[in-house]
Amino acid sequence: MSKTFDLVVIGSGSAGHTAATTCRARGWSVAIVDERPFGGTCQLRGCDPKKVLVNAARVVDDAQRLVEKGVLDRVPVLQWRELMRFKRTFTDPVPERWSKVYEKAGIVAMHGRATFSGERTLFVDGESLEAKHVVIASGAMTQHVAPGDEMLMDSEGFLDLEELPRSLIFVGGGYIAFEFAHVVARAGAKVTILHRGARPLESFDDDAVARLAELTRGLGVDLQLGTTVTGVRKEAGEIVISAESVGAKHDFRASAGILAAGRVANVDGLCLERGNVARTKRGVEVNAYLQSVSNPAVYAAGDAADAGGLPLTPVAGNEGEIVAANLLDGNRRTADFRGLTSMVYTIPSLGATGLSEASARERGIAYEVHVGDMRDWYSTRTVAGREAFYKIVIEKSSGKVLGATIVGPHAEEQINVFALAIRAGVDGAMLREAFFAYPTGSSDLEYML
Repeated sequence: MSKTFDLVVIGSGSAGHTAATTCRARGWSVAIVDERPFGGTCQLRGCDPKKVLVNAARVVDDAQRLVEKGVLDRVPVLQWRELMRFKRTFTDPVPERWSKVYEKAGIVAMHGRATFSGERTLFVDGESLEAKHVVIASGAMTQHVAPGDEMLMDSEGFLDLEELPRSLIFVGGGYIAFEFAHVVARAGAKVTILHRGARPLESFDDDAVARLAELTRGLGVDLQLGTTVTGVRKEAGEIVISAESVGAKHDFRASAGILAAGRVANVDGLCLERGNVARTKRGVEVNAYLQSVSNPAVYAAGDAADAGGLPLTPVAGNEGEIVAANLLDGNRRTADFRGLTSMVYTIPSLGATGLSEASARERGIAYEVHVGDMRDWYSTRTVAGREAFYKIVIEKSSGKVLGATIVGPHAEEQINVFALAIRAGVDGAMLREAFFAYPTGSSDLEYML
């Protein structure tokens, strides 16, 4: 016999968890299904554990810079095994914690692979579920790019390394490659990044990326651009990655390799065609309300949905809220990505929010740019920062902040202030005149503007 629910949610990450708990709080009968441990990518194998590693590497880098200034006499050594043990104190408790949350809320939590058997029916490891509504929030998975690349570990495998390899090759030049490269370089590993494009971190401002790339090379990272991976093999206990660059063929060797060439929607195994759920290359095809364009009983959120947002945790959580609101109260709410912020947690970090200069130009907006080098600013010098740069885009007619890109030791704090300004429609003059505590990263905004 089938079990019947008002809502079945596929995936327990930020989007799925939010949709499930919100609808259950309004009295709906809800089941949540995940083929992996409950908690999703961000908490278990993404943002949270990654930031634990980054913060440890930042301490090493802070000390290194102060040693160079003669303030400290030695640089601490990163203890990889202990760092991974510390990381697990954040990740290991999550699945059981979420299980208890679901049990207390009265949500039926199921482990297994969900597949559609009809427009409103699913199989979960042979068990049949009927639902008035289904939310697909199954996240994303690693994208494969070349024959043999299944021999490479993905980001999850990297985050589970008990011992740090002597040398590593990252295939891809995006967030994952740069963030992990900055960590392991500070831990003493030899690092190579292979990126097929002319420049890495392609969604970020050219000038900011150029500075970060130069700093990354200064760490000893071999950053190879315009390099297309053609195959992967194992040879004499090493990973060998074959690639082409400017017509020439090369082999790159290392103790380990990480596939970091992007991620794609994790929907291939859901049998969407049986549920009459249309999809694109980017995920479930949805309308402005995050509802399937082909099956009105189905909604999608987060990385599994082709909804126009970036594959970021705050976006997934927000889309989970939108889906829940539209399920409970009818299709009224749509996404608003003004002031969406994206961070690359290198050391120092690169952050961006709103429109880039290139985007403003493409849209035909009359704008002005405030751009500058902050390496000699007080806030950078007090922490012996090696790189600090800003570019702020201002609308000429209104003076409102349209976008900001920042590289530097205070970027994580500064970029969030700009994100709030964009969201609230604040003009640059108001920010410039704010009484921020001094000296802080935020007090630099006055001089940027």
